[in-house]
Amino acid sequence: MKNDAPLSPSVLKDDILEAIAAHGGVRTFPAHSVLINEEDETDSIFILLSGRVKVFGASAQGREVIYNTLGPGEYFGEMSLDGGPRSASVMTLEPTTCVVVAGSKVRDFLGKHPDFALHLIRKLIGLVRHSTDNVKSLALDDVYSRVARLLNDRAREVDGRLMVADKLTQQDIADHVGSSREMISRIFKQLTTGGYIALEGKQIVLLKKLPAGW
Repeated sequence: MKNDAPLSPSVLKDDILEAIAAHGGVRTFPAHSVLINEEDETDSIFILLSGRVKVFGASAQGREVIYNTLGPGEYFGEMSLDGGPRSASVMTLEPTTCVVVAGSKVRDFLGKHPDFALHLIRKLIGLVRHSTDNVKSLALDDVYSRVARLLNDRAREVDGRLMVADKLTQQDIADHVGSSREMISRIFKQLTTGGYIALEGKQIVLLKKLPAGW
């Protein structure tokens, strides 16, 4: 997984990735495959070699909230290493290849590789910070503010323009911010009319600084 760009804090370095991957098996999944179900009792972790997945929760009525999306070099399933049930579901967004490592082998690996243990601690701290920010945002921010925050967080400079890195549909955004697709559609219509964003295919382009409120 060679890349000249700075690594995300949640992406494993090549040497750690190769070392832990040696303890698992490679599996390939088509798009829209459910890899983990919330409340499952399994404890394997999945290391992404290619493709993307979403980590989400769902209600009995079928409504979803997306906690995160992950790509190559990132991993998921570590929350079950304490022996508890899965805390979220995970589904592939596109054809995806993973290394699947049994929980017992991960625990042995942690004891012998302090670099991975430190990486896991930092990732878990990041998850707690992210969850705290989300709870605060859901309690204190309106839907527009949550949408603006999501777009700004995901935006990356590409050829001098700010583009949202992930190809998010309006339903994806609704699931991320805890709103309805209809509300997101109204917000996007206003932002497009105001010249703040443009849609190029499935890519969102930020044309100028989003307003603080709406």
